[in-house]
Amino acid sequence: MRFVAFLPAITWFIVSAVLLAIPGNDLPHNHFFDIPNFDKFVHFIMFLMLTSLFSYPFSLLTNEVLAKGWFTKITLYAIVYGILMEFVQKYLVYGRSFDVTDILFDTLGSLAGLIIIRKYYDKKIGPNRNRGRNQN
Repeated sequence: MRFVAFLPAITWFIVSAVLLAIPGNDLPHNHFFDIPNFDKFVHFIMFLMLTSLFSYPFSLLTNEVLAKGWFTKITLYAIVYGILMEFVQKYLVYGRSFDVTDILFDTLGSLAGLIIIRKYYDKKIGPNRNRGRNQN
């Protein structure tokens, strides 16, 4: 597996870390962001993308047990990352606070990413386990 396969995931990880660590006063303000609980939707999408992008390179593996094991590990790492970032916001970022519902939506986003990548992998493998190749 090549490093280049992880570049989108690494880029998204850096973007998410920056967005989660922006001080509260520096967050952009737009009336679009005034939608109730819009930030929860953002957390959900951020972690869905994070889990999916880090899992995708492992979907190229031919060993199903190994690939699905990595999918699960990545999901757990993303959840732990979400929890840690809430503590970073509470203790290290001015104007941000710890929010349990953010952790909930981070977790739901990560689990949604896991479901999507597992469905993609299972569809790619196919019901007869042949990875879509003609096996006459």
